[in-house]
Amino acid sequence: MKKTLYTALMGIVLCCFSGNAQTKIDKLSINYGEEITDDSGKIVKIIGEANDHIYTLVLKGKSDYSLKIFDSKAMKLTSNKPIIMPEIKDKDVDFEDVFLLNDKIYVIGSVYHRKDKVFTLVAIGVSDKGILSKDQITLFESKVARSSDRGGFYFRKSPDERMLLVMHTALFDKEDAMKYEIKLFDENMNQAFFTEDKVSFDDNKKDFQFTISDFDVNDNDDVFLVVNEGYRDNKKKEHVEKFQLFLFKNQNNYTKEVVNIDVTDKEIINCKMLSTNNGIVHLTGFYSSVRESGRANWDLKGVYNATVNLSGNTVGNLVFNEFDYATKVKLLGERKAKKGRDVKPLYNIHSIIEKNDGGLIVLSEYQTVYVGQTSGIGPLGFTPITYTTNEIIVTSLKPDGTLDWSNVVPKEQSASITVTSFNLFAVVGSGNFRVGVSLTFPLGVMGKGPEYLSAIPIYSNGELNIVFNDNAKNKGVTDIEKIKSLGNYNNSVPTLFTFDDKGNITRKDPDEIVKHQVVIRPGVYCRKSANEYIIYASRKSQDKLGRMFLD
Repeated sequence: MKKTLYTALMGIVLCCFSGNAQTKIDKLSINYGEEITDDSGKIVKIIGEANDHIYTLVLKGKSDYSLKIFDSKAMKLTSNKPIIMPEIKDKDVDFEDVFLLNDKIYVIGSVYHRKDKVFTLVAIGVSDKGILSKDQITLFESKVARSSDRGGFYFRKSPDERMLLVMHTALFDKEDAMKYEIKLFDENMNQAFFTEDKVSFDDNKKDFQFTISDFDVNDNDDVFLVVNEGYRDNKKKEHVEKFQLFLFKNQNNYTKEVVNIDVTDKEIINCKMLSTNNGIVHLTGFYSSVRESGRANWDLKGVYNATVNLSGNTVGNLVFNEFDYATKVKLLGERKAKKGRDVKPLYNIHSIIEKNDGGLIVLSEYQTVYVGQTSGIGPLGFTPITYTTNEIIVTSLKPDGTLDWSNVVPKEQSASITVTSFNLFAVVGSGNFRVGVSLTFPLGVMGKGPEYLSAIPIYSNGELNIVFNDNAKNKGVTDIEKIKSLGNYNNSVPTLFTFDDKGNITRKDPDEIVKHQVVIRPGVYCRKSANEYIIYASRKSQDKLGRMFLD
């Protein structure tokens, strides 16, 4: 009898443990829900949390999407509904994305009408049970030049998650022009704002580049667009840089306002925008030096920061911070750093964080995408793609934009996948025009490996923390010269890097490695507050949702 009772009690304890497994790394704790036994694909996006449920997007195979809904408290699967896209004019609608706006869910899809040369975007409402509406709301009907230049759609949610900002860009080769359209939609998919423009190209300008660097919307429903245009004046032997912020303020009935940011003898490489609650817009990114001939070097010289005050549209500080010697040694090695070499342009802005003192922390990650040679014929072809995300440059800026400190997070990560077709229509630029909107992994390749890469930044109580997957052999290692590559991400372990107010790194690793433990997927998470995140973790066939907390 005692043996039977003991066995029963142990069964209950083990059941509770497996259903509420926990991972602890110093002040970081993760509580997992039940294992997801429904083997119908991998979660590629945590859409959000509402009505006591967590909504997720799941992909199985090439393009079979579904909505998995979980109970918020137990993180237990309650339903799994396939996303069956409708037809418009006898053409299948292609899945684009799904968004949660003020507790309302919408699936977004697109369809190209070859005869009319129109690229259509539609929104389809979804019930809280995951059932798609039979009605579609047309968001865009964009005229394009041809199928191969149909362009793409880009999305931004407002910080309060009430509004959806959508931009479409497309090339018009014969006109040497790029057209962009931007619209803002509320939670009912009613259009609140619209603007469009067609930017022409001048063949007489040398080294001409026009870039839509970033676009965004704030809690006041103000819309922002950053563009920069650069070229070389051959006669004057100088580089001309036209760096502008377009403002469309809600209180001004969205009348277009233009702020010019004067840049001389430098080339703006990229830009990411952050609008703060005190009416300041920060523009930050990388810049390069310019030769005496006026030709830009294109390598990364350092990080710049510009501020624009929305109350008067005035430009505040414009500061260019060169990479310091210590940072260059970590990125290039001592020999190249001593020679004054610049950093290769292989880093993309991962995220920008506003510090408690009003300054910024800029995270820039080494990111490359290698597309191999396609084998096979036509739609049966197979294309290998390798995603690499290595070290992260962490740059802390003071409120006036000057450098506070910088450091480098050492890591080497890569994931290779094979796709049956490569989407050429989603190219972000061509020739002299680029759309530099932040690089993310496409939904179509998530669930196959890239989601294990990159990192999750957490800024809480004035302190920066970075969580990522690493090789277990790197335990305790912060020297970039000694770091080992991730290898098999299924066997990786989470690590926590913490930065003090001087930029010094403290690394924390798990006390012991638990075999067959699920692995965090940094490419799939949802931020709930400054120190709480909903995450997704898996290992081979095991899958779990979890909540990650920073004490």
